Amino acid sequence: MKFSRSSYLPFDFSRRSFMHIGLLGGLGLSLGDFLQMKAQGAQKFYKSVEGPAKNVIHIYLPGGMAHQESWDPKPYAPLEYRGPFGSVKTKIPGIHFSENFQESAKIADKLTICRSMTHGEAAHERGTHNMFTGYKPSPAIKFPSFGSVVSHELGSRKNLPPYVCIPRVPNEFAGSGYLSSSFGPFSVGSDPAKKEFEVRDLSLPKDISDHRFADRKNLLKMVDSHFRSKENSDGLDAMDKFYKDAYSLINSKEAKEAFDLSKENQKVKERYGKNEAGLRMLLARRLVESGVRFVSLTYGGWDHHQNIETGFSKQAPQLDKAFATLISDLDERGMLDSTLVILSSEFGRTPKINKDNGRDHYPRVFSVALAGGGITRGNIYGSSDAFATAPEDNPLSVEDLASTIYDRIGIVADKELMAPGGRPMEIVDGGKVIKEICT
Repeated sequence: MKFSRSSYLPFDFSRRSFMHIGLLGGLGLSLGDFLQMKAQGAQKFYKSVEGPAKNVIHIYLPGGMAHQESWDPKPYAPLEYRGPFGSVKTKIPGIHFSENFQESAKIADKLTICRSMTHGEAAHERGTHNMFTGYKPSPAIKFPSFGSVVSHELGSRKNLPPYVCIPRVPNEFAGSGYLSSSFGPFSVGSDPAKKEFEVRDLSLPKDISDHRFADRKNLLKMVDSHFRSKENSDGLDAMDKFYKDAYSLINSKEAKEAFDLSKENQKVKERYGKNEAGLRMLLARRLVESGVRFVSLTYGGWDHHQNIETGFSKQAPQLDKAFATLISDLDERGMLDSTLVILSSEFGRTPKINKDNGRDHYPRVFSVALAGGGITRGNIYGSSDAFATAPEDNPLSVEDLASTIYDRIGIVADKELMAPGGRPMEIVDGGKVIKEICT
């Protein structure tokens, strides 16, 4: 009997049928896993198989970047709506970006810009939760981030963590949520733009020899075995995986190479920019090239309630140069079609410049940039109205965006995972894959 990713696993199969030809193993489940899930009421099983996006780089701009000063300028609106910057033509006929994104305008034929992103959360924490998990916040449950779901569904490659945060885990919503903490992110723990940059946990402390390290590892095995005989808990399983992953990293030549920016020549570093935006994105490229599945990086602070002109003038040039270089570099290396790049923020900014020459929080409409990994090139999806107050057409919900991202990765968004208390939860609740932006 054949199964597709879009079909439910039939529950009327007999126990013997599932044992036949190792079917459960092919689905990534043991018989015990399946029977437990069935008893707990989960109805949707799909096998996650790599899609066109083998890797993901999520560039997150905390604070809420203004769409008017970036991807969706309004050059014909009155000055109080248009803001302090002009616009530039892009490689997409008839489309302009803000003058802050001149380098990105030159590679717009490799991008899809979604100008009709919308949700209802105007608080930083709630907007951030939306854009890291695909879910509205709930007081009853903690939802896993995109990176943790990818870690859970697809696992690691080449002795590298499946999910890495640069320079560190940016917020509580970037974690594993209701999933085991073993699927949480690996934090680089340091900014690659700093001279003293060093990735934590990749080498032994100076006072511990290889022999002493091996002794500690064997002692840990004995202690772990003792406690495991006394109780069984996610905490123990997570810690066991944590230590195994840590030992794997310390002993991994591939990991050390992937995180070592000294392997990149100076011309490449200068091309990206020898600054926070540039070196974080260069490290992200090295990591996905080496085998990390999901990299989440943050840059800047975009909460411009005052002096938006000054704020953008300081931060946007680094971001623009690094982002355009990342996209071009991936394409030149033949990696863009297999690497999904997402550039997002928690919301946009108000249509009208305020009395402090800034813009305030505005979730009703904003923009998200996508590239590679099964996303169409040279595309604008949706639009905002003339004053950037609301979606003009094709409003893009958080659930739609999340479903599309998961689809490109190879994960069916309404697959059910088990939350605490034996509660089956869809990876995304609702939403649809936006076929118009998919190759």
